[in-house]
Amino acid sequence: MIVTEFRNYSEGELIPRVRENYRKMRTNQTVEYVQRMQKKYLTFDKPMHIWDAMEKLNVFVDLSDPDMNLPNLHHLIQTAEGMRADGRPDWMQLVGLIHDLGKCMFMWGSDEDGTSMNEQWGLVGDIFLVGCRFPETLVYPEFNELNPDMQDPRYNTELGMYAKGSGLDNALKAWGHDEYLFQVLSNHKENRIPKEGMIMIRYHSFYPWHTGGSYMDIVSEEEKPYLDWVRDFNQYDLYTKRPETYTLEQVKDYYLPIIEKYLGTEPVNW
Repeated sequence: MIVTEFRNYSEGELIPRVRENYRKMRTNQTVEYVQRMQKKYLTFDKPMHIWDAMEKLNVFVDLSDPDMNLPNLHHLIQTAEGMRADGRPDWMQLVGLIHDLGKCMFMWGSDEDGTSMNEQWGLVGDIFLVGCRFPETLVYPEFNELNPDMQDPRYNTELGMYAKGSGLDNALKAWGHDEYLFQVLSNHKENRIPKEGMIMIRYHSFYPWHTGGSYMDIVSEEEKPYLDWVRDFNQYDLYTKRPETYTLEQVKDYYLPIIEKYLGTEPVNW
C-alpha cells in the first residue's frame, strides 16, 4: 500500500478497523481505567533488552494506523533512518528507533484491558487527557459522548480536575504505549536520553495538543518548549512512512552502539 495522504480517517481499506479501535478507546478510557492500568502495568518486573523488544514488534500491526498495514518494526526503522539521513543527533535517531516500543505491552496484555494483539484500544492511537472534557480536535469526535466520564461533573468541564497551568506532565493521559515506554525508561537507571527525547516519546501520540492546539491552558510555563520538540519529532514519525520493509540485521551494526551509549547494556525492566 503506497501512502499518498497521511492520517486520512475517512477513506481507505483500513478505516473500519481504525474507527472501531477509536470507538472502544473513547468509550473505555476513563480516569478509573487509566489509574488501574498504571497500577497494573508499571511494575517494572519483566527484564528484556531493547533489541529483543524491537524484535517483538515484527509481528505487531497497529490497528489505529490508517496509513500502514505493516508490522510496527518497519515504521520504527523508517523513522530512525529518516533522521539519520538528515544528520539529526544520534540520541534523536535512537528515539525514532524506539518510540513505539511501549506497544510490546501486548506480550503481557489482555483483551479486557485493550492491551492485546486483538484489542488495542489501551495500547495505540492518538492519546488525550482523561479527567477533563474531550475536545473536538480528537479523531472521530462523535465518540466523545460515549465516555461515562463525560457525564461526570468532576470531569466534563474544559479544565475538569486540573487547574490552569498545572502541567501536562502532572495530568492523566489516556493509557497507551507513549506513557508506558516513558515510565519504563524513566525507571531505567542507565537511561541517558536527553529530556527532549523523553518528551518526544511521552507525547508523540498527543495529536489533539501538538497538532490540534487543545489543552494549552493546562500547559505549565516550564512545558512551553515541549511543543517545538514534539513537532520536530512528528515530521519524521509521520512523513517517513513507506511500503519498504527492513530487517533488524540490516541496521544492527549502526544502531546497537547508539542504544548502548544511551541505555547501557543491561536489560530494561518492563
